[in-house]
Amino acid sequence: MTPSSHNRAGAPNERWLGLRITPLTRRRIDNFKANRRGLWSLWIFLALFGVSLFAEFIANDRPILVVYDGQMFMPIFRAQPETTFGGTLPTAADFGDPEVRRLIAAKGWMIMPPIHYSYRTVAWDLPEPAPSPPDAQHWLGTDDQARDVLARTLYGFRISVLFGFTLTVISTLVGVAAGAVQGYFGGWVDLTLQRFMEVWSSVPILYVLIILASIIEPNFWWLLGILLLFQWMSIVGVVRAEFLRARNLDYVRAARALGASDPVIMVRHVLPNAMVATITFVPFILAGSVTALTGLDFLGIGLPPGSASLGELLAQGKANLQAPWLGLTGFFVIALMLSLLIFVGEAVRDAFDPRKAIAALPAVPGPVSSGLSAPSPAKAGE
Repeated sequence: MTPSSHNRAGAPNERWLGLRITPLTRRRIDNFKANRRGLWSLWIFLALFGVSLFAEFIANDRPILVVYDGQMFMPIFRAQPETTFGGTLPTAADFGDPEVRRLIAAKGWMIMPPIHYSYRTVAWDLPEPAPSPPDAQHWLGTDDQARDVLARTLYGFRISVLFGFTLTVISTLVGVAAGAVQGYFGGWVDLTLQRFMEVWSSVPILYVLIILASIIEPNFWWLLGILLLFQWMSIVGVVRAEFLRARNLDYVRAARALGASDPVIMVRHVLPNAMVATITFVPFILAGSVTALTGLDFLGIGLPPGSASLGELLAQGKANLQAPWLGLTGFFVIALMLSLLIFVGEAVRDAFDPRKAIAALPAVPGPVSSGLSAPSPAKAGE
């Protein structure tokens, strides 16, 4: 190992994807791994989210692969007309139709996803009126419009997490930038932004959403933009306090005396120290962002009707008390998702705790004994 691969203390530098891992970062990673509940929660959440990313391959009314008359088709990506498989209709083939299945089986074969229903597929062959209870075909039953609950839960989980991640990342970036400017410059800049935030935070966001939803039809990006207008303020106070504390410290004064510009000092010197307190809040902000879309869908001012949503599933459970599988499914999925995120957040908070980072440092060896032992307490009192 070459000398350049060691740090000043003599310990070897670790790298991951080309990025250098400092000893402090390694201690934080070890502290996070020591929290078994948080570590397992992270892996379970990543596994569930990873499965939901391939929802089209798991729950869909279109085949993954169709081999017909020597040709290969993937209707899961591109719809094929019924005439492609020997039918008479030029419209998209309905692969749940027994006649279409018979035509394909005559000259080929197809591979269907494990769940033969998409989030919008209506099951017309239910043995009883919808909502129907769980059975061999619909493992979690159907909703009041005869759509498979398991498929809608899978798609709804994915859109909730993606919405929460997007909202958290963008709002955190905006909040960190605003808090950094306030804390570093202070004075009239800090006073002006603080007064603006006080006025802006008093605007009732729910009323704004209700008014706008009555004018235009909301969608994913529309709701994301509206919530971003208010969500960024949740982290400004933490970043502002860290920059106010650090802007007059010696290392900042030294960088300023050496001619470093304000943006360089803010990004390269102050921001890394401020991010320690900021990162601990991000998992909890993510949990609130994930449930934001769920709450709006439950109130009926969220995604367009027919979209897969956990909030809409809870609303159906409230409206159909005779079908307890609707409300229970939505409740347990949301409870599991929030519990995993909170456990991960607690583990991240403990990993970035300065007291635990210092406690994880190796013990400093004492002075070499010179042959003279320290007096005992008894002798010292004599």
